[in-house]
Amino acid sequence: MDPYRAIDAQPDPAEFVERLEERGETPSHARLRRRFLRFAGVRGGASVLEVGSGSGVVARDLARMVGPRGQVVGVDPSRTCVAAARRLAHVHGLDGRVAFRVADGRGLPFRTGRFDVTLAVTVLLHVDEPAGVLREMVRVTRHGGIVGAQDQDFGTLALEHPDRELTARILDGVVEHLYPEPLSGRRLPGLLRAAGLRRVRLMADVFQDTALTPYTQRFLEHRAENAVKLGIVETAVAQRWLDAITDGARAGRFVMTLNFYGATGVRP
Repeated sequence: MDPYRAIDAQPDPAEFVERLEERGETPSHARLRRRFLRFAGVRGGASVLEVGSGSGVVARDLARMVGPRGQVVGVDPSRTCVAAARRLAHVHGLDGRVAFRVADGRGLPFRTGRFDVTLAVTVLLHVDEPAGVLREMVRVTRHGGIVGAQDQDFGTLALEHPDRELTARILDGVVEHLYPEPLSGRRLPGLLRAAGLRRVRLMADVFQDTALTPYTQRFLEHRAENAVKLGIVETAVAQRWLDAITDGARAGRFVMTLNFYGATGVRP
């Protein structure tokens, strides 16, 4: 099961906060995230809801974008994440601009038409019924407001590795077992149109790493660990796969890319 669907039930929930923050600080991730927020048309003074706010990385960006006249609310089902998001907002001096609360995206505790913009960033791939979450996002957005989502698409993950067959077996096998919507990125425009949104737009972007950054290294290590847990490969085979990645990085051959898709629409 995808651990991000039940962070508080994991043996070490705080580890997931660390992962989210590490990803958020990775330059390539920060760039594509902020490009999507600009694409979504977030303006100064806006009222913005982020569904699935995690440790608050995106909400903090949004708080800076809307400025002192705006308001950002982040909701997440994980109490661990909400507590961390509140603490980190205080550390970054954003207490007055952003608030966090525990809530499920399938039943948002807000009145109809409450927000100017409602967003979900790297959330829908973790959801069994993304259409239900989108319906709620549309409901709490004002008429003429923006609803948007950004997701990676694991069908587009490319990794330079000498053993292509093993790489496909590990990467494809793990995502098929873990994620309800591993190809969610490419589905976003259709999902937004089905939710009744108008003027749907799509922006494609690419995460890339040619240096095996700490975030990417841990990402691949977790893939290898999960491949072993799921019985896809033996421990020795997974370690051999990881060793080849490290060797390639030392020789200057490392490349990993992953497509991200961001889609927005207007509530009629």
